[in-house]
Amino acid sequence: MKALVKKEAKTGLWLEDVKEPKPLDHEVLIKVKNASICGTDVHIYQWDDWAKKTVPVPLTIGHEFMGEVVEVGAYVNRIKVGDRVSVEGHIACNSCRNCLRGKKHLCVSTIGVGVHRNGGFADFVAVPEDNIFILDDSVDDELGSILDPLGNAVHTALSFDLVGEDVWIVGAGPIGMMACAIASRVGARNVIISDLNEYRLDLALQLGATQAINAKSQKIKDAMKKGKIQIGFDVVLEMSGSKAALRSIFKNTMLGGKVALLGIPKEEIAIDWNDIIFRGIEIKGIYGREMFETWYKMLSLIQSGLDVKKVITHRFHKDEYEKAFEVMISGRCGKIVLNWD
Repeated sequence: MKALVKKEAKTGLWLEDVKEPKPLDHEVLIKVKNASICGTDVHIYQWDDWAKKTVPVPLTIGHEFMGEVVEVGAYVNRIKVGDRVSVEGHIACNSCRNCLRGKKHLCVSTIGVGVHRNGGFADFVAVPEDNIFILDDSVDDELGSILDPLGNAVHTALSFDLVGEDVWIVGAGPIGMMACAIASRVGARNVIISDLNEYRLDLALQLGATQAINAKSQKIKDAMKKGKIQIGFDVVLEMSGSKAALRSIFKNTMLGGKVALLGIPKEEIAIDWNDIIFRGIEIKGIYGREMFETWYKMLSLIQSGLDVKKVITHRFHKDEYEKAFEVMISGRCGKIVLNWD
C-alpha cells in the first residue's frame, strides 16, 4: 500500500510502498479516505528538535483522518465492517490511575498515532477499537478528517462558561479559528482574536470572531474599548505559545478571570506571577481531547448548527503532498485536507 513515511532522520517525507497492516485482536483496519495536515506533521517534516527527540524512524505519520472500517479483530464487538469512523489519536494504557478514574486524556503512558506508532497518512491503518469514533451522517468525510483539531478547540473553549462573556483568543491557527465559531455559537458577547497572520485573521472573522487584531499593528486595549470591555477579558484562550502573548494576557484578564492554555511555547517563559495571584486568575492547561466527552460535545454542536467547514481552505490528492506541505508552511491557509482515495 502507499503511505507517507518519515523514512530518514532529515527534512522531508516520502510516499512509499509499505506492507499493509494486519489488525490485532482488539484493533480495526481502516481504509483511509481523507486526512488533514497538522502542525505536528510539519514539525516531523522539518525534523526539528522536538521531532528528533520524539519520532522513531521509519514511521508512517498522520493522526487526523477518517475512513471506512474494512476488517475487525477477533475481540472487536462495538465496531463493524462498513462503519464510517474517525480516530482519537491518543492511545491510553487503560491501567494507570488517570485512565481508571475516567481521565484517559491525562494518561501517563499515552502513545500517539502517527507520532509514536504508524499513522493514517496511508491507504490503510490499524487502530485499537477503543480509539474509534463512529461518524454520524451529519458529519461529512472532510469534516470527519478534522475532528481531532476541532476537538482541541472544543476542549479549550468549553473549559469555562462563555455565555455572555468577553473572550480573547490568542493565535489564529486553525484551532483558534474554530474556537471563534464555538465561542460565538455558545453565546459569548465579544470574541476577539489576535495574531500576526492577516490571511488567518480574515478567515477568523468569517468563522465568528467579532474583531480580528493584528498584534503587530493594533493594540488589544483599543479592541477592548471597541467591545465595551472595561477592565479585562472574562476568558482567554491561549493557542499561540507566543512569549509576548503569554506575558500580556494576564495583564488584560478580568479579576477572577479564566485562562485556558493550549499553545505550546518553544522555550521557558518568565511571567509576572503577581498578575495572576492578585487578580485571582484561574489557569487550566489543555492537552488533546477529553475521551470521549469532547467527541460527543463536538457531535452535538455540529448537529445543532456549528459550522467550521470554512476552516478548510485547500484540498490536495495524496500524490501532491509536497505542494500541500509547502502551502501549510507558508501560513496562507486554514486546514489542508489530503484526499487518500
